[in-house]
Amino acid sequence: MAEKLLEYQGYLGWLHTFRDNQKEKWVAWKEQHPDGIKGVFKELAASFSTQSDSSVSSEDFSHVYRKKSRAELVRISAAVMGIEFSYAAETAFVSPTLLKIGVKHEHMTLVWALSPLIGFFLTPILGSLSDRCQMRLGRRRPFILAMSLGVLLGLILVPNGENMGYAFGDKEFSSNFTLSSSAKVAVLVGGSSQNSTNIIIQNPYHPWGVFFTVLGTVLLDFDADACQSPARAYLLDVIVLDDHARGLSTFTVMAGLGGFMGYALGGINWDSTALGEYLGGHVKAVFTLITFLFIICVTCTITSFKEIPLFVLEKGEKLEFVDLSKPKSKHPKESDKFDVTAEANYGTTEELENSSPENPEDCDDEKGYQNMPMERSESFSTPPAEASLRIYLKSIIQMPSSLRILCVTNLFCWMAHVCYSLYFTDFVGEAVFGGNPTALKGTLLHEQYESGVRFGCWGMSMYSLSCACYSLVIEKLINILGAKKVYICGLLTYSTGMCLMALTKHKVGVILFSWTAGVMYSTLFTMPYLLVAHYHAKGVFEVTSEGEEKTGNQLRGLGTDIAIVSSMVFLAQFILSMCMGTIVSVSGTTTAVVAVASALAFFGAISATQVMYLDL
Repeated sequence: MAEKLLEYQGYLGWLHTFRDNQKEKWVAWKEQHPDGIKGVFKELAASFSTQSDSSVSSEDFSHVYRKKSRAELVRISAAVMGIEFSYAAETAFVSPTLLKIGVKHEHMTLVWALSPLIGFFLTPILGSLSDRCQMRLGRRRPFILAMSLGVLLGLILVPNGENMGYAFGDKEFSSNFTLSSSAKVAVLVGGSSQNSTNIIIQNPYHPWGVFFTVLGTVLLDFDADACQSPARAYLLDVIVLDDHARGLSTFTVMAGLGGFMGYALGGINWDSTALGEYLGGHVKAVFTLITFLFIICVTCTITSFKEIPLFVLEKGEKLEFVDLSKPKSKHPKESDKFDVTAEANYGTTEELENSSPENPEDCDDEKGYQNMPMERSESFSTPPAEASLRIYLKSIIQMPSSLRILCVTNLFCWMAHVCYSLYFTDFVGEAVFGGNPTALKGTLLHEQYESGVRFGCWGMSMYSLSCACYSLVIEKLINILGAKKVYICGLLTYSTGMCLMALTKHKVGVILFSWTAGVMYSTLFTMPYLLVAHYHAKGVFEVTSEGEEKTGNQLRGLGTDIAIVSSMVFLAQFILSMCMGTIVSVSGTTTAVVAVASALAFFGAISATQVMYLDL
């Protein structure tokens, strides 16, 4: 029939018929779906939520309402260890890799501006989206998974960018040069055994290689930084309020250990090992090992504890709280459940109803929970249904002064730390070891630079170990000295260490003063987020001129505010990327990197004196 119709009408007539049929189907579809594609997705989401309600409401979420052991906090925080593994590889080798493939200093620093430019605007939006995520998996874990995929792609592209460039058409261009007598002396000093005035120099510039390496850098840098916000919010979501300080310190310890082991992997000379030869050299060996470690760490966190889905919190489901020492009943009693009815406002903390025995002091750690009313994290509160994304973004811009000054302080702190973390190995290779990243391979200058980069990795490994050690005691220091003294003294310690490193420029100083960077990093990872969680827990974001606390409703959720404070790392990196190359070029030495870090940390300490600490 179709053949006869085609013979009668021809191809043009058949096309007209096909078009008319499709138009009729489209009109019929529009009548059934007046809201269009958007309406279809809404229907699918509603259907998904409805299907999930029956199964989720019967799940046991008792783990959310009990204190966690240290081992459980370690597992929840494992993702940040994986993030720091990847971050260690990035900060240690991206700058030297870009310099080696022909990117100049001033252009190399601009590469670091790409991801923070994206992240500064996108991270707070992602934070607010995670607060409102309706997926059954939870609010934070979907974002952790998505950003982890970006990190994985970056870990693949950065070490293989140059080889991928060759596959896309990059070629080595050789040039003959006739050297003057002074130039011949320079070559000899560099370790070359050339006796002729004519030498062949390979052009190190690879357009496609640069593109893939930069793309991998942007993905790795943005996703590694952005992934920390949902990972931290996930930690605060699944632990009780009393565990916040202990949880954040554990989170920082895991970050420090991840950085320590990641930088230590970079400090090993893999070129001289069989594994290094098999994997294609030092850099590829480091990135390959870190890729597998990253996957393991993220998997541990994702599979640790279930989140309570937002649609359950919004409907005020009765969630089971079961005595883990007894067999689980198929029909739990009403008294064994917690009411987690969500409040519309942020910053409030409630005691759970009908959850305490007659004696509140009676607790049994062997049962896995305490038989006392536990304050839940405020991040379980849900956004008002009428709060649109526009209103949400407006609330981010019009933040309380307490959050604004905290963001300014965090900006100075991150600028000081980024100076160290992104450009430190280059500083050690050039200023301490006297090497040159663009020197001919095999020359003394090239070998000195390579040795300096590896030695710089050991210095950064010490800073990460220091971060882990200091994080073990920072909670006790806060209890003894108060949050204000701990915050300010941590920044001043780093400022002094970087100043001394700039003055000495010695191998011993690289190792010794890197420990002060660990104090700074631990402070960065703990203090701002402890304060934000404290603001939300008390519902206080400002005080009167007389020092009295003012309680008020806040539209933003904890995840949003954590993302806002975390986004300062992107702004800090963007600002430094725009000016650090010029500073190094004008000063004529990479020592300017640690000198600027010292000054910025000092400004951060001054700003920290104006932060609102409440009763911490």
